[in-house]
Amino acid sequence: MRRGPKEIKESSRRLSRRAMLLGTAQLGIVGALGARMGSMQVDQADTYRMLAEENRINIGLLAPARGLIFDINGVVLADNEQHFTITMTREGAGDVDEALARLNRIITLDPERLEKAREELKTRSPFVPVTVAERISRDDISRVSVNAPALPGVAVELGRSRIYPQGLDMAHVVGYVGPVSDYDLSRIEDQDPLLQIPRFQIGKTMVENQMEQDLRGSAGNRRVEVNAAGRVMRELDRIEGQPGANVQLTVDAKLQNYIQARLSGESAAAVVIDVTNGDIAGIGSAPSFDPNVFVQGISTSLWNELNERDVDVNLHRRPLAAKTVQGTYPPGSTIKMVTALAALEDGVLVPDDTVRCVGYIDVFDTRFHCWRRSGHGNMDLNNSLKQSCDVYYYEVAQRVGIDKIAAMGRKLGLGERHDLPMSAIRNGLMPDKAWKREARGEDWRIGDTINASIGQGYVSTSPLQLCVMTARIATGRSVKPRLVRSIDGVEQPSGAGESLGLNENNLRRVRRGMFDVVNNSRGTSYRSRIAVEEFQMAGKTGTSQVRRITTEERERGVTSNSDLPWNRRDHALYVAFAPADNPKYAVAVVVEHGGGGSTAAAPIARDVMLQALYGGTPPLSAYPPASRGQIAEQQRRLNDLLRDIKPGRGTDEA
Repeated sequence: MRRGPKEIKESSRRLSRRAMLLGTAQLGIVGALGARMGSMQVDQADTYRMLAEENRINIGLLAPARGLIFDINGVVLADNEQHFTITMTREGAGDVDEALARLNRIITLDPERLEKAREELKTRSPFVPVTVAERISRDDISRVSVNAPALPGVAVELGRSRIYPQGLDMAHVVGYVGPVSDYDLSRIEDQDPLLQIPRFQIGKTMVENQMEQDLRGSAGNRRVEVNAAGRVMRELDRIEGQPGANVQLTVDAKLQNYIQARLSGESAAAVVIDVTNGDIAGIGSAPSFDPNVFVQGISTSLWNELNERDVDVNLHRRPLAAKTVQGTYPPGSTIKMVTALAALEDGVLVPDDTVRCVGYIDVFDTRFHCWRRSGHGNMDLNNSLKQSCDVYYYEVAQRVGIDKIAAMGRKLGLGERHDLPMSAIRNGLMPDKAWKREARGEDWRIGDTINASIGQGYVSTSPLQLCVMTARIATGRSVKPRLVRSIDGVEQPSGAGESLGLNENNLRRVRRGMFDVVNNSRGTSYRSRIAVEEFQMAGKTGTSQVRRITTEERERGVTSNSDLPWNRRDHALYVAFAPADNPKYAVAVVVEHGGGGSTAAAPIARDVMLQALYGGTPPLSAYPPASRGQIAEQQRRLNDLLRDIKPGRGTDEA
């Protein structure tokens, strides 16, 4: 139906009005947008320029792979393993307490780790991931993944951490790593940015600590694009860090395993040195501990357990201490070779000189006793070593004097801090007149010299020092202990040493006396001899007192070690080298409160020496016939403790 002119005119008027209204609205919107754009471009330009420039790209550090540690045969002693880690960010999680509680209902979290994570989440930047759980199982990964929608801010990441495959066998050699602490940061001069990475691990003790700079490597980095709120949008590029250097030690893992097994049940230390080059083949301390428990941060309860005292003996046996280098002991009669060599080199003693032992000597108003109450009779150098006569050395020491005894001791490696990558190495002490004046403000007395001549009084030595002393006597060279064979394949200097400049005839006389200690039926360690002629051993027993024996006790009879509390018993010591005619290894053993050197320390030293010489379990024919039944039973018992250690991938492949 056709509309009339009037209707057409009215319709046009309505359309024009609507168009005007719509145009006005559009113009208003455009004007508002223009004003806003002008404000953003002019008034707020600096603010948005800063957001665009500063927040567009973030650069983050990437931790490098830590260098590996191997034994002499390529067995891995410290490795890196990949594992899954759960992290949480405060920005994503929102209510931290509720988020952690929700996660803890899905998988079981360690209470101490959970509390640490809660503290870190509340103090760190809201976008920094905080580790909540480490080394989680695949089952837990599955549970977290399935519940991901209900766990905002939670992520499962692949991480890398240290692992020690040899466990307690190498704890006192390799040491362990742990997360960087505030204490670490306060004492480290090298402020490597890597140390700021959350939960970054550094060496805490022993080789891991002393060779930190070699093992750590250098950081990599990655660039990521983030929005203004700090959320990662994409990764732009990644440069991996430079791995740390691989370190090969001189220690033989198989021999070390045997040493730890043989020392089981004792509070003791044993050191084995290859006298041809100074390489430390074994250096064990007992009791030991599992270094793996320290890697992620040890719990308070376990730390207390490792440090609490043994209730039965009321004395802590110090499982965390490396007694080989951190323990110092009176050397007892193992120092008699030092006294003898000092006198021989000075010319105040010839080997055939004799001293009559009646069981004691009197010096002014003090009586000094021999260990054998009835005395030994006439003693020359050979017999004095063989039967360990104290009175002989009382007399010889007075002739030569303490200064020359101390000088000889230092020449043989006593009272010296040997340069090894181990923690808290003790210097020990070879005292002389000047030392006492400076340290005690007193004059040296003759009685001090007499005590020092048999390794008592002020003298203190570590098992490592005693082993070095023995190696130097065996070779006549200044053998230096070496623990690191190579760093990234670069061989480290040998410790073979130069000639000590001692008279070879004097050394030969002392070595002969040590040979008779072991192989003569009247020798103090005859029962611990090696029966195979080509491997015969030369050695010296030592027993050092830890308590004073009063005159009253001597008159009624000295109390037997077995009747004393453990911590009041004498220390047992033994040093040896073998083969006697062509030395390969030197051994030193200290058994804390073991009683007598001949009964407690000598058998251990003989067994360790045979293990080193044979490169494994020796045949029963290497032992004296009378002890073979006992040794067979001992070997069966030790087999339960020994690992099946096989050569690893080697440092080149790593």
